[in-house]
Amino acid sequence: MDSTIIVTLALGAALAGFVQGLSGFAFSLVAMSVWAWTLDPKLAAVMAVFGGLTGQTIAALTVRRGFDFARLWPFLLGGLSGIPVGVLLLPLVDANLFKAGLGILLAVWCPVMLFAPHLPPIRAGGRIADGAIGLMGGIMGGFGGFTGVLPTLWCSLRRMDKDVQRSIVQNFNLTMLAATMLGYVLAGNVTRSMWPAFAIVAPAMLIPTLLGGRLYIGISEQAFRRIVLTLLTLSGLALLMSSLPRLLGG
Repeated sequence: MDSTIIVTLALGAALAGFVQGLSGFAFSLVAMSVWAWTLDPKLAAVMAVFGGLTGQTIAALTVRRGFDFARLWPFLLGGLSGIPVGVLLLPLVDANLFKAGLGILLAVWCPVMLFAPHLPPIRAGGRIADGAIGLMGGIMGGFGGFTGVLPTLWCSLRRMDKDVQRSIVQNFNLTMLAATMLGYVLAGNVTRSMWPAFAIVAPAMLIPTLLGGRLYIGISEQAFRRIVLTLLTLSGLALLMSSLPRLLGG
């Protein structure tokens, strides 16, 4: 494996692991902002799902607060329905176009939420709306592990406290990423040539993920919300920067 790819894989995994440990999501967003410059899109998608799944497994064992299955299950039901759709669409969707669309959403909407903290929370929709958000999260998971983006935005719009929000997103991501990884294997998207990359990503993210989880415990509700929205905004900008030149040049 080329040394540039090894360094890129390790750097993206370490940064994304720390962010995921701190926020409970965003492994794919952060990792893709690093990997998109050099890695093949299909390799990056598989590594994003694998890294996110590994990080969520670590987090589930080390950060367990605010669990409420009654609030979680609509997201899970919708997400599990959406994953097969996303996996089937993966070979058919232009990766750069998808990243540009997601980047625009994050880069526009998250700053609005960040600089307008007194927007009224969304109360309408109930479990049906939660399930619909889970469905879209599942579809996006099939595209490359972006399962937590919309549920995180939705929980922020509903103004859930940080432990409840993290618990929902963390357990949703863990379930969706496990199902997505299984879908990738069954669909033949995981190949023998990718095995060395698994051996780089897993150890590179271990310690950063644990450090991020330790830091999460001591931050306030307001600080957590700012961190989440800032991370989403920066990830959106990074996705735009990596995808637009290729779209405009193609």
